[in-house]
Amino acid sequence: SAKGKYAHMLFNELFEDYSNALRPVEDTDKVLNVTLQITLSQIKDMDERNQILSAYLWIRQSWYDAYLRWDKDKYDGLDSIRIPSNLVWRPDIVLYNKADDDFSEPVNTNVVLRYDGKITWDAPAITKSSCVVDVSYFPFDSQQCNLTFGSWTYNGNQVDIINSLDSGDLSDFVEDVEWEIHGMPAVKNVITYGCCSEPYPDVTFTLILKRKSSFYIFNLLLPCILISFLAPLGFYLPADSGEKVSLGVTVLLALTVFQLMVAEIMPPSENVPLIGKYYIATMTMITASTALTIIIMNLHHCGSEAKPVPQWAKVVILDYMSKIFFVYDVGENCTSPKREKEEERRETANCCSCYKMLIKNIEYIANCVRDHKANRAKGIEWKKVAKVMDRFFMWIFFVMVFFMSVLIIGKAA
Repeated sequence: SAKGKYAHMLFNELFEDYSNALRPVEDTDKVLNVTLQITLSQIKDMDERNQILSAYLWIRQSWYDAYLRWDKDKYDGLDSIRIPSNLVWRPDIVLYNKADDDFSEPVNTNVVLRYDGKITWDAPAITKSSCVVDVSYFPFDSQQCNLTFGSWTYNGNQVDIINSLDSGDLSDFVEDVEWEIHGMPAVKNVITYGCCSEPYPDVTFTLILKRKSSFYIFNLLLPCILISFLAPLGFYLPADSGEKVSLGVTVLLALTVFQLMVAEIMPPSENVPLIGKYYIATMTMITASTALTIIIMNLHHCGSEAKPVPQWAKVVILDYMSKIFFVYDVGENCTSPKREKEEERRETANCCSCYKMLIKNIEYIANCVRDHKANRAKGIEWKKVAKVMDRFFMWIFFVMVFFMSVLIIGKAA
């Protein structure tokens, strides 16, 4: 009760003739030092698309008021009191790179006033600051966001800002699910603007963030890699199944969905994220594989009206490449012309002259069968060419998908 009595007496005496409108210094030419300390409590949101960082901070400011001092022995040893902050003069320190449209006053929390005139003001704040986001290596990226604090109207000859610590305080930081904090160094800057000749000091806290990529690996990257490995299997499907082109188009549509998901998150900048480059490269590869599949299907369905297989294709594709890719003959082999001529001579020798008409009919039928077999052999050769090319491109695209996946993981590392 004695303390409360002296506290009321002290309060009435201190603020009887006090004004919070003017800088509390006895000499107007003297600089008032304000000590600033920032404690990061939580990262509320990182909006990459709009490049805005939302954070929950505790802002501590301390300074000396020349008109709020007392002899504590006269007040029963009372060395400090707590009063509303709007009763005393407060420095107009603001966040320079503020990015929201809320211009409300600081939280009107109490200040701690000591007998020697030292005022300590702790105020919580939810800040939204602009942050230049580089998403070139998303989702394996690191970001550096600046929080610049300075006086809005006082120059460095009137109010000077002093760092309380060399970095922001991270002891009470609540671990974030998406970002890791790798430091928050603080640097004091003294800048002279073009409008004024006086120096303006500020303190810049650089928040170093590293993204936790596990969520994006399992939800965006791995599905894309698995889908990409389906594209080369389109070459392994039988041409008569009718699903070769459908598989390529389905895979292309699936990757387009993932690409749109990434585009909704990322800012519309010239820096394409790493995962976006992987999607584009994979979609280009799948488009090429679908086009090649259509061409190979045309070769497969070459019939009797088609030209014979060129000689170089017979040597390179049918003789060498078919053995490399283990592609065997399709259907029956047509009989050689030499054997057909020998059978024709044997018939002619054994037939009597009275059966010349019958022989003529048989020769006609034999010629038809021979032509049919020749046309059929021509189609079988084209089918084998198509099958060899299918196997060739299948392995080519498997190797491409593998190296693209290794490349994106290597760049991430």
